[in-house]
Amino acid sequence: MNISKFVTPEIIFGCGALAQVGESLLRLGACKALVVSDEGVIKAGWVEKALSHLKKAGLRYEVYSNVTSNPKDIELGEGLKKYLDTECDSILAVGGGSPTDVAKSIALLATNGGVIQDYEGINKVSHPLPPMVVASSTAGAGSEVTQFSIVVDQQRNLKMTIISKSLVPDIAIVDAELLTTKSAKLTAATGIDALSHAVESYVSLAATPLTEVHALKAMQLITKNLRESVACRTNLRAKRNMAMASLQAGISFSNAILGASHAMVHQVDGLMDKHHGESIACVLPHVMEFNVMACPTKFRWIAEALGENVTGMNNLAAADTAIRNVRRLISDVGLGEGLTKVGLEEGYLPELSKNALKDACLITNPRDADENDILEIFRRSL
Repeated sequence: MNISKFVTPEIIFGCGALAQVGESLLRLGACKALVVSDEGVIKAGWVEKALSHLKKAGLRYEVYSNVTSNPKDIELGEGLKKYLDTECDSILAVGGGSPTDVAKSIALLATNGGVIQDYEGINKVSHPLPPMVVASSTAGAGSEVTQFSIVVDQQRNLKMTIISKSLVPDIAIVDAELLTTKSAKLTAATGIDALSHAVESYVSLAATPLTEVHALKAMQLITKNLRESVACRTNLRAKRNMAMASLQAGISFSNAILGASHAMVHQVDGLMDKHHGESIACVLPHVMEFNVMACPTKFRWIAEALGENVTGMNNLAAADTAIRNVRRLISDVGLGEGLTKVGLEEGYLPELSKNALKDACLITNPRDADENDILEIFRRSL
């Protein structure tokens, strides 16, 4: 039997949707929410706006914002203590992937106990989580709709991948207005991250027709809108389209999982505190080249989704066109100069390659990869 599952939260999409946070939590039975965010989102004013909507709804709240761009196990431990000590009963994340991953992990530990390392891997959550709403502030991570939480284990210097359908938020709120306060660099990095989600989930061994349609649409939207979104903070048309692209890519990879790019970059992120999208930009084209031989027809369809005319080309030639398109987009938005540019030294590569083999994302990569394969891709990405 060929059986697949497809999960998404309730989704509220549109400019001004942030106003729905209070009503959304009320519908879930919340009385007091832990609001998880970071200093950048707070400075941009979005947390204050969210809190005003909680007040209007008559909800009490506490705020936790000690969250870094690659959230660490100690950070979610502090957040969990605040959740329990202040007797919260629900969680609202306002921000990108980092606050959302911390919020999910706090929710997990609040009802399941233990430490976050106990849940590394797939389907290790046994008890329901508290009500959870996520208001996304970036067009990239897609965490507001996924069953993933990614957290750095500081002792091992690697990112843990935690996958469970219990981590899918109850309600995802996607408001493109929140994207207008992001810098050009962050817009670029999160946009390429969304592209990697679309590409990797599309060629994933766990892909289904339901995930593929979302992945292809995300690719179309990103190739048409990311440059304009990077170029102008106030271009709401481009921001809305990138918000939709990130959402659809998130829906796709939540259900189809990812591949070697993320298995590798999770190790880089655990070692170095750089934005995830910057590292992904260096690795993605090389992983695409590695994977072509496993699914050349799919890479032809990727080329078409990216706007390339591949009429008359064989599948391998079309795949080359897709990879060149991705390289050009990455370059145009100012990324992809190589992992050495973000501070990675070659001496770290053997250990990173070993750790990548243990990452759950590698399981669904379309082409088998051993330690030497991963090491070679790392070297090409320097």
